[in-house]
Amino acid sequence: MQAAAHPHVSSPYERIGGDVAIRRLVDRFYALMDELPEAYAARKIHPADLTESGNKLFDFLSGWLGGPQRFIEKHGHPMLRRRHFPYAIGPQERDEWLLCMKMALAETVADAELRHALYAQFVQLGEHMRNRGENTHACEHEAA
Repeated sequence: MQAAAHPHVSSPYERIGGDVAIRRLVDRFYALMDELPEAYAARKIHPADLTESGNKLFDFLSGWLGGPQRFIEKHGHPMLRRRHFPYAIGPQERDEWLLCMKMALAETVADAELRHALYAQFVQLGEHMRNRGENTHACEHEAA
């Protein structure tokens, strides 16, 4: 996600509330993934202990939203599609992941405009991660 083009407009990282708000979003997202039976397919491709997944998502979202580039500092370029390729991510896993994210956003982001903009970006991200299923886009072995 791009930071604002105008210096007087804050970045999504600032608008969401920085680290505290991103951690709250990530924690709620993974709690929902654990709690919702309708998120089973997405949950089963994650490790039993979600701590590291949560830390990586927090680090990624920090930079993606225009804040500190923690993920890049710790792990290098995100290369999200490559990193997720070992996991079968089809339409069901994508939709379940998005359900958890949509609910987490609704519960943790008060700014409706920001919440809707973020969700639209997550929809694009979720589709980019899909590597199985009908009409899988691009080459399944692409690097990024």
